[in-house]
Amino acid sequence: MSATVLMWEARAVAGRGEELLAWAKEQRLAREPERRETLRAPQDRVLVITWWDAAYDAELPELPEPDGELVTRTVHRWRFETA
Repeated sequence: MSATVLMWEARAVAGRGEELLAWAKEQRLAREPERRETLRAPQDRVLVITWWDAAYDAELPELPEPDGELVTRTVHRWRFETA
């Protein structure tokens, strides 16, 4: 079976990137993925990638939306399947 990968990306209000990064690292999911990576990028962006041993259409826990005052827009989410 191939793995399902979830990507979660948010952009913090200018100057609050470290706060968003800390918030994302503190978030716990209802169950643990096989792997989890947290990354940051310019413009105060934070990316969290989780890998799951699950079917593409499986119900999987995802990170929530941060407080609206912490981010500049809604979170972007993508779902991929390993090839």
